[in-house]
Amino acid sequence: MGKLEGKVAAITGGTRSIGRAMAEAFLREGAQVVVNGRDAAKGEQALAEMGGGDNIAFFAGDASTKETNEGIVDFAVERFGKLDIMCCNSGGVRETAPVAQMSDAEWALEIDWNLNSVFWSMRRALQHMIPRETGRILVTSSVEGKLGKPGIPGYVATKHAVNGLVKSAAQEVGTLGITVNALLPGLIETDIVRETGPASAEMMGLPSYEAMLELFSQESAIQALNTVVAAAAVMFASDAAANLTGCLFAVDGGTMPY
Repeated sequence: MGKLEGKVAAITGGTRSIGRAMAEAFLREGAQVVVNGRDAAKGEQALAEMGGGDNIAFFAGDASTKETNEGIVDFAVERFGKLDIMCCNSGGVRETAPVAQMSDAEWALEIDWNLNSVFWSMRRALQHMIPRETGRILVTSSVEGKLGKPGIPGYVATKHAVNGLVKSAAQEVGTLGITVNALLPGLIETDIVRETGPASAEMMGLPSYEAMLELFSQESAIQALNTVVAAAAVMFASDAAANLTGCLFAVDGGTMPY
């Protein structure tokens, strides 16, 4: 049997990048999976490529909205009968600007995509999990939730806030067989990073996107970008992690100084 045999998982932002890697890993370990994305056509294409058959389903919607974050949870329960694993994964750098130049609208976008999205999906998932006294909540945070970088204040602030939310929720449901943990990736060269990286590099005062990749690589102990977030997700989603909760688990190749 796989590590997640008989489990049902939902993953916001699950059709590409880190979320897709999680979905593929969960499928290999025997789970039934619901993934979310904005574009229905791209979502169905992703499902076909992942090859999960009847064990994977797609839920279309913008993961920066409450409707989508609550909807994916309800859809997973309706489709597969329960929800065991909620991966609050959607997010990323949407706006790049110094604090002095960031508009209210840009700030609000970062809050909705990176913080409110986690709260909405976590809250709904817990409402299903608490009566059953079992479940796993797994949040994709970032090493920037403990550090800081210029030019991305919204992303950094929301990831700090997400880490606090994880700690609080873990304390609330720790006696109910429900764990709440966060993965803190370092820079991973996903398609989203490739899209936003040039602007981020410029805001960090770096000459190029390639220079940003080199900087993050050199900051790590392995002198390379990390690629193993999905493996860590499987571990935290499995029964082996029943006593691990409130963790802010760095998946960064040794970048974090503490």
